[in-house]
Amino acid sequence: MDKLRVIVSGGGTGGHIYPAMALIKRLKERDMIDDVLYVGTEKGLESKIVKQTGIRFETIEIQGFKRKLTFENVKVMQMFLSSVGRSKKIVKEFKPDIVIGTGGYVSSAVVYAAHRLHIPTIIHEQNSIAGVTNKFLGHFVDRIAIAFKEAQDQFSEKRKIVFTGNPRAQEAVGIKPNDRLKEFGLKPGVSTVMIFGGSRGATPINNAAISAMDDFIKENYQVLFVTGRVHYDDVVKKIDEKFLNSENISVLPYIDNMPEVLPDINLIVGRSGATSIAEITALGIPSIFIPSPYVTHDHQTKNAMSVAKNGAAKVIPESELTTDKLFDQVNQIMNDQDVQDKMSKASKENGVPDASDRLIKVMTTLVNK
Repeated sequence: MDKLRVIVSGGGTGGHIYPAMALIKRLKERDMIDDVLYVGTEKGLESKIVKQTGIRFETIEIQGFKRKLTFENVKVMQMFLSSVGRSKKIVKEFKPDIVIGTGGYVSSAVVYAAHRLHIPTIIHEQNSIAGVTNKFLGHFVDRIAIAFKEAQDQFSEKRKIVFTGNPRAQEAVGIKPNDRLKEFGLKPGVSTVMIFGGSRGATPINNAAISAMDDFIKENYQVLFVTGRVHYDDVVKKIDEKFLNSENISVLPYIDNMPEVLPDINLIVGRSGATSIAEITALGIPSIFIPSPYVTHDHQTKNAMSVAKNGAAKVIPESELTTDKLFDQVNQIMNDQDVQDKMSKASKENGVPDASDRLIKVMTTLVNK
């Protein structure tokens, strides 16, 4: 088939942006792109991330609806209609073969505009609980791609649904084990647990890890403790010098290109965002999830339970997190190779290592129709 002209739109959080970027990367690897345009907002995280890659980037002005009925929503509706008009102009000028929305309110106007112009459309839902934007767009698009099978019950148009997984999974699978652990003062080839509360870090996870250092330092495995940039200085002040200079403990604010480290990790302790789960399960890494209770519809708990139900992960609610519970759970897994192997096998069963290619197949089928 001819190469594709593609518009991608998604923003607000990395969970909407990184799958889009992984899909674009795979299309380029397969030499299937004639041209690609990313539509986002100037203030959103996507503006920074996409511009750094050199991908063409256009913006619209839009904001999300308030959950309560307020006068503010009247203004938001006016802005939405205006942004649909702007999106139609962008679509007409670019002339895409297909338009894909990966979530966030910016994608609502772009994908809806494409639908009105009779361009094939797909939305990609990364979470087990569908977002407001994707629920709205589900009525109009040609296909609804999902990464968790639990999400299918939240869309009434069952015939449109296709399970593809999350494109970040395939991106992670392409990374081979390397010696990056050396960069952090740890030994390659030694069993390693990574404790990581997300890019911004998580105080409850950090506090439990700090208190467990006395126990961790006595173990044969290594601990890679990633605090999050905003918490790092505070964490270092609370940690005894002997832990900071230990051979089997490394404390870092953040790791750039985090997926590059994952093939060398034997256990991950952290949040259960959709992108993290896609990467972890694609690689078959055992995990202990401590879902964030502060996200919409508590979707991280639903994500975590979806992975845990076949034994791939343990789940500790943040309200039940203690130093003893954290250390005991880590120890049970890290000191028992049989447990690790079983969890790893179960994790891979949840993984979708060809997620981008699955989504690309949906795209080409629609375009060829």
